[in-house]
Formats: sequence, structure tokens, C-alpha cells
Amino acid sequence: MILDSLHVDPEVFERRTGWAIKPEGACKGDRCVPLPAAARAGGRVDVRALAERLGMPIVQDEASGLWALGPEAGGRALADAGAPDFALPDLRGEEFRLSSLRGAKVLLVAWASW
Repeated sequence: MILDSLHVDPEVFERRTGWAIKPEGACKGDRCVPLPAAARAGGRVDVRALAERLGMPIVQDEASGLWALGPEAGGRALADAGAPDFALPDLRGEEFRLSSLRGAKVLLVAWASW
């Protein structure tokens, strides 16, 4: 979920993540996670509190003023957005290392036929 604010409308949050904000907390299916009252102030929800309680990774791109909120990770959230270095052959068969792009934003797309 891409955000331009850390305070979002509860209906938008539910539509985009499946987590409904109810009086008992954030609920999805038969699971409910209690939220502090401050997380639901002014008719909006504080994404930082939700991310912490639901185990959803959140990262900020300061230059664009945007945040990315990942799906709940079941306790397996990444500690950072750094990728390990690896090497693969490019289209000419020459070795290409991910580290050659260090400092640039990179989108990795993986696909498998199975």
C-alpha cells in the first residue's frame, strides 16, 4: 500500500489491506488485534501504530514524501530493505552483480513457470 500520509481513512485501509478498524481493534476474519485509542484519533488511523501491531513493514521515501506499507508478515518482517548481493548472467552471458546498482532504487521482479 503506497501512502502519502501516515494517517488514513479506516475504510480505505480495510479496502486495501483487508483489516477492518473496529471498536475492539484491527480485525481480519476471526482475528482482532487491540489498538491504542491514540491510533484512532480524529476519524483516521495512525499507520505507524497499525504497522507495529500487525507486523507490517513500513518504509519511507523521503525524497518523494511517500511511504510503502507491506502486508502482514506473521513475524517474518524484513529488518531493512537491503538486498544481498548476487550475480547472474546478463543477455550477453556476462556476469551482472546487483551491487553494481548500489545507491540506486531497484525493483526486482521474479517469475517462475511452475
